[in-house]
Amino acid sequence: QLQLVESGGGLVQPGGSLRLSCAASGFTLGGYSIGWFRQAPGKERDGVSCISSTGSTTYYSDSVKGRFTISRDNAKNTVYLQMNSLKPEDTAVYYCAAVKSPFFRACAAERDYDYWGQGIQVTVSS
Repeated sequence: QLQLVESGGGLVQPGGSLRLSCAASGFTLGGYSIGWFRQAPGKERDGVSCISSTGSTTYYSDSVKGRFTISRDNAKNTVYLQMNSLKPEDTAVYYCAAVKSPFFRACAAERDYDYWGQGIQVTVSS
C-alpha cells in the first residue's frame, strides 16, 4: 500500500518548536517533490512549504518564512518540517503530499499531488 504518514504534531506553547515528519511506505520518495499544507478550522487548505526531489530547491509561504525549515533524507524515505517560533495562528491540521517531479521543481498545484498523508494536528496555545 502506497502511503504517506505524518508524525510529530501536538500541543505546544507560543514560541515553541515542533518537528513534523512525513514518511513514505510502499514507494521511495526519490524523484518526488514534497509539499506541506495546512488547514485551520473554517479555512481552506494552504501551501506552507515544498522541496524538490533532491532537496536543492525549497519554497516557503510568507507566513512561515524564517520560522519553518523543510528538509529531506531520501535514505530514510522521510521529509521533515522544522517549525520554530510557533504562533497561535499556526494551529492547523498539517498534511504532506508527494508529486512526481523534475529534480529542479519544488512545488506543484495542489490538485496535481499524487499521494497525501492523513494529516496531523498542530495546536499552538498557552
